[in-house]
Amino acid sequence: MYRASNFLPDPNQELLDAKPLRSLAPMFPAPMGVNVNQLSTPPLVCVTPVGQFPTGFGAGNLPAFGSITTFSATANGVSYAGTSANGPIDATPISAYKTRSSIISLDCDDEPYSGNQTSASGRKTRRGRPPGSAADGSNGVKLKRPKPTYKNFVAGKELAFLPSSSTDPREIVEAVHMTFEALRRRHLQLDETQEASRRADLKAGAIMMASNIRANSGKRVGTVPGVEIGDIFYFRMELCVIGLHAPSMGGIDYMTTKFENDDDSVAICIVSAGGYENEDDDTDVLVYSGQGGNSRNTEERHDQKLERGNLALERSLHRKNEIRVVRGFKDPFCITGKVYIYDGLYKIHESWKERTRSGINCFKYKLLREPGQPDGAAIWKMTQRWIANPATRGSVILADLSSGAEIVPVCLVNEVNHEKGPGQFTYTNQVKYLRPLSSMKPLQGCGCQSVCLPGDASCACGQHNGGDLPYSSSGLLVCRKSIIYECSESCHCSSNCRNRVTQKGPRLHFEVFMTTNRGWGLRCWEPIRAGAFICEYTGEVIDELKVNLDDSEDDYIFQTVCPGEKTLKWNYGPELIGEESTYVLADEFEPLPIKISAKSMGNVSRFMNHSCSPNVFWQPVQYDHGDDRHPHIMFFALKHIPPMTELTYDYGVAGAESSGVGSHRTKNCMCGSRNCRGLF
Repeated sequence: MYRASNFLPDPNQELLDAKPLRSLAPMFPAPMGVNVNQLSTPPLVCVTPVGQFPTGFGAGNLPAFGSITTFSATANGVSYAGTSANGPIDATPISAYKTRSSIISLDCDDEPYSGNQTSASGRKTRRGRPPGSAADGSNGVKLKRPKPTYKNFVAGKELAFLPSSSTDPREIVEAVHMTFEALRRRHLQLDETQEASRRADLKAGAIMMASNIRANSGKRVGTVPGVEIGDIFYFRMELCVIGLHAPSMGGIDYMTTKFENDDDSVAICIVSAGGYENEDDDTDVLVYSGQGGNSRNTEERHDQKLERGNLALERSLHRKNEIRVVRGFKDPFCITGKVYIYDGLYKIHESWKERTRSGINCFKYKLLREPGQPDGAAIWKMTQRWIANPATRGSVILADLSSGAEIVPVCLVNEVNHEKGPGQFTYTNQVKYLRPLSSMKPLQGCGCQSVCLPGDASCACGQHNGGDLPYSSSGLLVCRKSIIYECSESCHCSSNCRNRVTQKGPRLHFEVFMTTNRGWGLRCWEPIRAGAFICEYTGEVIDELKVNLDDSEDDYIFQTVCPGEKTLKWNYGPELIGEESTYVLADEFEPLPIKISAKSMGNVSRFMNHSCSPNVFWQPVQYDHGDDRHPHIMFFALKHIPPMTELTYDYGVAGAESSGVGSHRTKNCMCGSRNCRGLF
């Protein structure tokens, strides 16, 4: 092993210009149905909120949702300038590089790539431009860059799913992130129907770039406004569209920035995803391997060179600037997939050169996590230990609150006070209807053999759902609907059919825990993807003619009251792909008559608290009867939910229920979110 504090270039080694290319935008394929000659290189801006800019921002210094440049300013308490141990850093990018396109292999549910890409034959794929393409990505045709648009409009239509006036960086990042994920799910649904390419994440990224929908478009040193430690992602493209990590493939993001006396190219973010021999067992220490030289083909392997990202990491060692670290872990629900966790800021403390098991000389960088930050990857590793051995979870009151009713035990924990458990109730994973299911209208089944297939016009269940199966191949809900029809007992398809998701029950390690100010709450040990099924609201269906809904003693009544705007807008932004909008306005929302009480009997859903900024939403689903007035109420993830994050849904806007604003059922809200309505 060769150790060095300074990497000196070998005189016999070919050195490349370490300056990145002058572009902030990765190269993406054109959206479906769009001629590439009609598009310019994706602009460097994103959509800004409609309306006036907040105080302190001018036309050349816009808020995060449409910034042309990276700025050194503070808005709404959020700093937009990088900092280091040596004082403030002017993080205005002087130059940045463009990620080049590549041939990508496919994984389950178009899971992301990591490390150097190789073809199916094992040969390393080229990352250069396709034949005949120009350096600016315009395929040899000189295109005029359009003027940036600063309103949430596409083809003259306002995009209802984006915040219209918010300047809150967190809300903006979440809106962009959720839009990307919704577009990806919809494109995957369309691709499965047409048996087309499954790189839906790249298609979603291309659409968003072409439509100027992106957060934090400028590169910066240090934290990224609106991105929090512990946030999880499933695709590299997600990191791109929110401005956390610009390269759609490369593990090292870097930029040239101004320091006290000169400019220097330094690393600003790295992704440790297992493509190289990284050491990341310690949650506060990361030994990161440089890039290059790693290939499945032994003939193409070579020693790493001190250039580009490697050189930027070396310069960061001497500049001592903070570097964002994203750690990649195996997706527990997909064999070939990964989960990326933003783990906060690190600094490089040491570097050396080392020969790897494959026989090449590799640069190594030891990074230490900056103290005083919230836990990120540490929580992931802790919960993975609990999943492997639940007995290692401390402060447990009851190992299984469900007493075996659930497939996976439900843990009861109190780390706040001395309360020993919730009030007495009967745990059940079934809904108790007012009359037997056998006396209710049956649900028409399909005649599909084995499983229902996407695009099958003869599938009755697909037609009931508007022509598309509601779930992806991995069981993710594509978009919110007034009601979803799963396959029933009358269907000919097997239990493995993709249209049987919620009826199989939850498969998560739930934990009922004591909150600091809202009684018992619910969280999960696993990460939960946007669109994933969580659980059903079970209990007793109430006869509204006999029960007083103003009964203030029953805090466990579920009603299909109009939820907040965030839940209503959970859809795929059809305007972006030329489809008709399915957005339902609050005054157009029609509640269902079903009301369920979980006061005396219920499951984990009775412990889900309200939030005005929820991460879960409810969705009516039918599978065992045909009475659409009394469907099952299923909960799905509104967005990606990190492990140990409290699960919350919107109980409804105060005054939207039939009992009125002044009813006993109106409560003071204690959710603490930025958009708290005060009442629910």
